[in-house]
Amino acid sequence: MTTGFIVLLVLVLLVALLAIRMPVWLALATSGGVGLLLLRDEVFVTRTLASVPFEQTSTFSLTIIPMFILMGIFAVKARIAGQVFEIARRVFLRVPGGLGISTVAACAGFAAVSGSSIGTAATMSRLSIGEMRKAGYPPSLAGALVAVAGTLGAMIPPSVFLVLYAILSGESIGQMLAAGIIPGVLSAVAYMIYILFRTRNLALGAVETGGLSTELEAAAADRKKVLWAELPYRGLVRLAVLFIIIMGGIYSGLFTPTESAAIGALAAAVMLVLEFRKDGLRTAAREFIDALKETAQTTSMVFAIIVGSGVLSLFFVVARVPQTLAGSLTGLELPGWVILAGLLALLIPMGMALESISIMVITVPLIYPVAMDFGFDGVWLGILIVKLIEIGMVTPPVGINAFVVAGTSGLRSSEVFRGIWPFILMELVMIVVLFAVPDIVLWLPSLVVE
Repeated sequence: MTTGFIVLLVLVLLVALLAIRMPVWLALATSGGVGLLLLRDEVFVTRTLASVPFEQTSTFSLTIIPMFILMGIFAVKARIAGQVFEIARRVFLRVPGGLGISTVAACAGFAAVSGSSIGTAATMSRLSIGEMRKAGYPPSLAGALVAVAGTLGAMIPPSVFLVLYAILSGESIGQMLAAGIIPGVLSAVAYMIYILFRTRNLALGAVETGGLSTELEAAAADRKKVLWAELPYRGLVRLAVLFIIIMGGIYSGLFTPTESAAIGALAAAVMLVLEFRKDGLRTAAREFIDALKETAQTTSMVFAIIVGSGVLSLFFVVARVPQTLAGSLTGLELPGWVILAGLLALLIPMGMALESISIMVITVPLIYPVAMDFGFDGVWLGILIVKLIEIGMVTPPVGINAFVVAGTSGLRSSEVFRGIWPFILMELVMIVVLFAVPDIVLWLPSLVVE
């Protein structure tokens, strides 16, 4: 049995296991273990399965992941998202599409401290979709906007995806986090512009259909109830404090990324206690314990996938797949950017069938060496991979963010997916721009102190 046939067999097995809904980490480990058994022997496989879990999870740099997850969950429990949304809604009160724009602004701000796309989408869907529906937004637009804006958590630091990419590729965590700022902000601005024009069309059509009372009228009622002096500015202050701790500490060189994540988590814990101090110590303690439980569950999921991907990655190394792939592609008489663009394009159909973290741990060890052989920048490559993974987070049939929004808002998932496509087109245009002009991504990382 040739090595090429074994690789193909392992990939088919992986797809089959995922198709029958086996847990992702177990599917990765099983397919990798079968491949190693076919290439070597049972002694090698036994030793591998005994050592890989420890080797994959004993890296000190991985401690940043649970710290960022813990900080994000503490921020959710401290009601920062709701407070930021209330302020954003008041700021954009007189702007056409103000509620939609407020939702994007709140998602971007909350993503800057939560680092979680799913958490951002789940939190904001509870806060904003009902308000947008009351203002006359179609269900597909309201749901799709929150699902897509939630993906900003994958790009705007602190992002678990950017950290995981840095660990998998060996790039600087600080530079990766800095690189996500400008693309994340540009995406948020693009969403806002789309909402501005889309809601104008809806308002014009409402004259004939009677289906849309203008959003400005709906928001005007709120204006009488919520004055500037009554807004929860503490949420904005806490957001700024956490962002300064993370990015300010890393950018200035005062903290390492891991230290900044730990200090940020501690600061978020203090904010949680302050938020619930009037409700009593028992309530604050319950929220604190719930945050620890959620962190343990999420961290366990991430680390289980890392362990499973470690087994599969070892199979790829033993089978010399990265070297074979890099040698084959570099031998083609095509420009390097064409080959890299083709490899990156494969992430889109993968995103339609696989979970986002799984895509990263499977593809980065294969794509990164090829990109390095062609002389591309690793930080720039990471941003492109994460942007494509963002598309997968809202693309059917998996589209985890769309399902999260549907589940938390009461919308049908088909309604959410129906409104996704204009946003996907915007994301593809953004990827083309970042691919053509790498300096957009690389300017801020070049200023980070190492």
